[in-house]
Amino acid sequence: MTRPPPTAEALVSALPHPAALLDIGGRVVLANAAMRGALGGAVLIRPGEVAARLFPTAEGAIRAALGGQAPAPVEVAAVGLLRLLPLGAGSGALLLLEGVAPGQGARLEILGRLAGGIAHDFNNLLSVILGAAGSLRHVAPGLAAATELEAIEAAAERGSALVRQLLAFARQQVMAPRVLDLNDSIRAMAVMLPRLLGARIELILDLEEPSRRIRVDPSQWDQVLLNLVVNARDAMKGEGRLRIATGRRLVLDSLALPAGRYAMVEVTDNGPGIAAELLPHIFEPFFTTKLEAGGTGLGLATVQGIIGQLGGQMEVESRPGQGTTFRILLPRHEGPADAPPAPPRPIPVAVPVGPVLLVDDEPSLLRVAALCLQQAGFEVVQALDGEEALERLEEGLKPCLIATDVAMPGMDGLTLARAARRLIPDVPVLLLSGYSAAIVDSDLAQEGFRFLAKPYTPDTLKMAVAGAFLPLATRRDLEH
Repeated sequence: MTRPPPTAEALVSALPHPAALLDIGGRVVLANAAMRGALGGAVLIRPGEVAARLFPTAEGAIRAALGGQAPAPVEVAAVGLLRLLPLGAGSGALLLLEGVAPGQGARLEILGRLAGGIAHDFNNLLSVILGAAGSLRHVAPGLAAATELEAIEAAAERGSALVRQLLAFARQQVMAPRVLDLNDSIRAMAVMLPRLLGARIELILDLEEPSRRIRVDPSQWDQVLLNLVVNARDAMKGEGRLRIATGRRLVLDSLALPAGRYAMVEVTDNGPGIAAELLPHIFEPFFTTKLEAGGTGLGLATVQGIIGQLGGQMEVESRPGQGTTFRILLPRHEGPADAPPAPPRPIPVAVPVGPVLLVDDEPSLLRVAALCLQQAGFEVVQALDGEEALERLEEGLKPCLIATDVAMPGMDGLTLARAARRLIPDVPVLLLSGYSAAIVDSDLAQEGFRFLAKPYTPDTLKMAVAGAFLPLATRRDLEH
């Protein structure tokens, strides 16, 4: 980044009002504490972020300010009024935030917290519920209360889905991206859509060939498409035409997206459209026109969060009486699509050499997870924090695998994993987390760590442990 003068940075840091400093390329150099506090969970503003990607509706004003002009203030939904002040030729611009709607900043700050630490604690509780229910099934497979167990598990899964929505809105989900053929991914989704849409909605696929490839988390990509399809179905009140189209766009002159080739997906309905006064608010969290029907107002906020985390952009076009088009732009991947993942390998019959070192600061979850693994034939050594686990390793414990929570007081799971690798270089590591900013910003595969999201069921925990252990076990078999 080409930085503005140091005096400008010092001034912005000292300002009591929300402010951010942009370089000549429109990237954030510095956002002061007042700006971060005002935005709460609405926008994650970090150094190096392209300002026009954070505030797409203000792109024109940002461009004008960087060119030396003083544009009119821009109202940004869920954020407030943005003012852009030019700092002179080649010196960037100053972004000021004014007039956050009463109560809006507080609501978004609460959501940001929920999507972080509270989501982590909530996922711990859900993991205990799912783990205890699964263990009860294991020890009493013919239990008379099987129906009640299913209800418990279904409720926990619904709670897990809500937390995933919150994390996606805040762009704090851990992704497992793969390279997909865009058209194939939509055809696969289209197979299940008729039941969802009903008999009176005609589904039209208009897929441009040759197909493009995108690098996305498949489950999150399905979530994006399903959210848009359900919105269209509801807008059409169960009758009409839904068109899903693919295409391409070459971006050369945009502050919101880096120049390059993008894959494009359009979801278009012929419903009544969105009223002009509602259109600026549709991506706001908690904003819904379906409150009586149980709408949470998180669907489109979730979609926008996922697309933003993938490096893409959402656009919407709508006029009353003429339907609505949601358009997604995603970076194109030029290489071949990844092969479908291999089916999960069964848990090894033979118990691995050495115990699983299981680390979690939540005692009830630690106990349930240990029981799940013991029922699968693993020996388990438990530790309630990273310091205790590292002490066991320094005393000579040789585990076959370390499965550790990430967000723990004191030494977190990532620090423990890296310290453990210095003591035992080839020990497999499975990181467990419902939320952790450190995980989101880390390249797990490059460090050789596996990841399992909370809440997990007994079966997914067993398979994840087996999946992390098997590569090392196979190598040891070859060596001996």
